[in-house]
Amino acid sequence: MQSNRDSALKIAEFLLQIKAVKLQPENPFTWASGWKSPIYCDNRITLSYPKIRTHIRQMYVDAILDNFGKPEVIAGVATAGIAQGALIAQELGLPFIYVRSTSKGHGMQNQIEGHLEPGQSVVVIEDLVSTGKSSLQAVQALRDANASVKGLAAIFTYGFDHATKAFQDAGVPLVTLTNYSHLIEQAVKSEYIDKKQVESLENWRVSPETWGQ
Repeated sequence: MQSNRDSALKIAEFLLQIKAVKLQPENPFTWASGWKSPIYCDNRITLSYPKIRTHIRQMYVDAILDNFGKPEVIAGVATAGIAQGALIAQELGLPFIYVRSTSKGHGMQNQIEGHLEPGQSVVVIEDLVSTGKSSLQAVQALRDANASVKGLAAIFTYGFDHATKAFQDAGVPLVTLTNYSHLIEQAVKSEYIDKKQVESLENWRVSPETWGQ
């Protein structure tokens, strides 16, 4: 049986192999927030690779059962969490719902799509946690609908201190299949980056809002 660390490194290697994660410390990306970033992550690419998609689905399922027990409902966060959440719900034989960032502006004006009974236990699915803002907004929408949120599971987190604190303050346990530290470790091991680039990558995670200025 793989340890959590071995599993996290394997998923990090998958993300690097298929370029779901790109590391460019010398030619940084610009996020919508205006932050300069040496990393770009798009886990939706994993859906195009059946073997990797299946492996990630099973790691999600194992992590959910190990950390939260079997919930009554799986909820995906729109949009990237919808496909992952549907795969997980199918594997677990559970109902699936998803949560929009805001209420729909027409029709029933739903923010939560699908059938949710008050009091049902829910695990929320994201593909990526950065600041945690959109994830915790989805959790709050579910709580406002009287759901019992057991926690949130994601493929990857940057591990920002303020995001960790936000989840703790909201009382939402967060479980991820891999993280920034494992990604950097695997990237060095597999020679995607050299050791000289590691310092820049580590400095970014400590202070992303000022890095590169």
